[in-house]
Amino acid sequence: MTRWTIEIIDAHIAIENWLGRGEGNIDALLARFSPDFTMVTPGGSSLDHAALCQFFRAQGGSRSGLQITVDNIALLAEWPGGAALRYSEKQILPQQPASLRWSTVIFQQAEGKILWRHLHETAQM
Repeated sequence: MTRWTIEIIDAHIAIENWLGRGEGNIDALLARFSPDFTMVTPGGSSLDHAALCQFFRAQGGSRSGLQITVDNIALLAEWPGGAALRYSEKQILPQQPASLRWSTVIFQQAEGKILWRHLHETAQM
């Protein structure tokens, strides 16, 4: 397992814990994302770092019972200081249909840390 793969898995565990139970350190979660972070959501909206931080701070514990599973992780490209990976993500909330998406992430490494630089999510139908 690569350091990139481990980061994807660990980040989703932290997100599941935060959104599903309000557990974990919000500052540690947010520190995973570059100040230059951008995201395209499954619905086509665009988020920057400030919007992502606002979302996570407001949503701690708001999705009781949330389960997140990632799989099909594939390294698309790697270069000194970064990588691009693709993975599938399944989110399950009690009493609701599963949400499935494909995600592509661009990582950058800065000061020995892996940072999420860009994330593009596309809903699976």
